[in-house]
Amino acid sequence: MIHVLMLIDRPDAGALRQRVRPAHKAYLLQVADRIAFAGPLLADDGRTMIGSLLAIDFADRAAAEAWLAEEPFTRAGLYERREIHAFENLWPQRAGFPPAPA
Repeated sequence: MIHVLMLIDRPDAGALRQRVRPAHKAYLLQVADRIAFAGPLLADDGRTMIGSLLAIDFADRAAAEAWLAEEPFTRAGLYERREIHAFENLWPQRAGFPPAPA
């Protein structure tokens, strides 16, 4: 089942996010075949990263929690708030894909 992880950075964590981001992206590659969508949450300026939104297929919530516990941003203490919710996509995707080149 798809689980959506909404992860909000702690205040003033931009430098930490940039430092740990390569490890975070490498960790995501391990589950790339199960990612429905993933990317940073942005501030109103459309540039400043303030969190992450991930939708990943996990067997259950426990598997999602275990994965998140080992995620590099989590281990580095980046997130102020973490939410995990089961998700069912009932709407055909029309906008936002494919992602912009990194």
